[in-house]
Amino acid sequence: MGNKEILREKSIAIVGGRECAQYGASVARDIAYNLARSNIITVSGLAKGIDTWCHKGTIEGKGRTIAVVAHGLDMIYPSENRALAKQIIEYDGAIISEYEIGIKPQKNHFPARNRIISGISESTVIIEAKEKSGSLITANFALEQGKNVYAVPGNIYDENSKGTNELIKQGANLLTSYLDLL
Repeated sequence: MGNKEILREKSIAIVGGRECAQYGASVARDIAYNLARSNIITVSGLAKGIDTWCHKGTIEGKGRTIAVVAHGLDMIYPSENRALAKQIIEYDGAIISEYEIGIKPQKNHFPARNRIISGISESTVIIEAKEKSGSLITANFALEQGKNVYAVPGNIYDENSKGTNELIKQGANLLTSYLDLL
């Protein structure tokens, strides 16, 4: 749905935890906003948490964003993001899926969707990922695809940052500003 042509343009994925802290939400929103102001398309999964803040920040920055969903295009999951999905289309963005109309979200669809998020993006940014997180699956896909992976450092005592901090220890690019992506 929406502008299919933006799939050909430079984009950066921003993904992370569904249960994010205010810190992660602020970072995702700020990075997405500034990338939008720099005319760079953002990509995320329209899930709760970091994904939502990525799409919102992009729209606030008057930019374009791509939501990759894990179900058919005849529904929006989670339902509280219906208005956000409408805004994505209104701001010349796109919502894409590999699933046919009528297919509901299933647990195994989300990891499969993550390979598309990283695949259409030049780089992938991870914000607030737990040790066992779908965001780390996205990071692994990005690495397999030869893409750049960036991680935002987090509080060492916070479970939501253990995955991102571990990515940094393993050699992911440390991200402290959207300028690191330009």
